[in-house]
Amino acid sequence: MARGPKTVMVARRESKLFLAKAGQFLESGGNAAMSGLHDAAMLNAVHAAISAADAVTAALVGIRSADPDHQRVADLLEQVAGESTEIRNHVRQLRDLLARKNAVAYESRMTRVREATDGLRRAERLVEWAGQVVERAKL
Repeated sequence: MARGPKTVMVARRESKLFLAKAGQFLESGGNAAMSGLHDAAMLNAVHAAISAADAVTAALVGIRSADPDHQRVADLLEQVAGESTEIRNHVRQLRDLLARKNAVAYESRMTRVREATDGLRRAERLVEWAGQVVERAKL
């Protein structure tokens, strides 16, 4: 039997804090990209996406992933999605970014400009969407 993601309960209003963290990671990633630090840009994009997902799950159901395996944050977001096509589309974007995390963090190959730019764009879309979800939650 497959285990579910390890989660912790959070106050739904904390979603704003996770969203703020996502914004910080996104800004830091943009600054890194402008400085030619493409690996740092990509890693910040991944962390922005993770924090954005935490903001969404916190806003919607008052939980977030606490699993050391970052793929579990996508699993949790998928569980929260139910039949929501909107959320499922964003889960795909998140999984794509998470798939790049190990390569950028632990492999010797350097991230290309194009990859960093694409990663930041994907993260930006996730952060913008998370902001809309948090706003709609009226916390």
